[in-house]
Amino acid sequence: MSDAEPRTVRVVPNGPLMVQGPVRIEMPNGQVVESDRFMVAVCTCRRSKDYPLCDTSHRRRKRADVSTKGDVPADDKVASAQRPA
Repeated sequence: MSDAEPRTVRVVPNGPLMVQGPVRIEMPNGQVVESDRFMVAVCTCRRSKDYPLCDTSHRRRKRADVSTKGDVPADDKVASAQRPA
């Protein structure tokens, strides 16, 4: 795949983003995660022990459907609001 061709990204409901690889993920803290796999699962639930890559941790906890607007489910809003700063 050349850089001129668009990459395919598939949103999996209640799961990861499936990104056509290879990929280079630049984290907010400057860390870089690279994968040369042909398809890479990027975690969207932040439960992965291998974050930002998915380890299927999202399967262990049932959560409400996330709308297509990207809203956070109500149970996640409550949980994050109750965490100490």
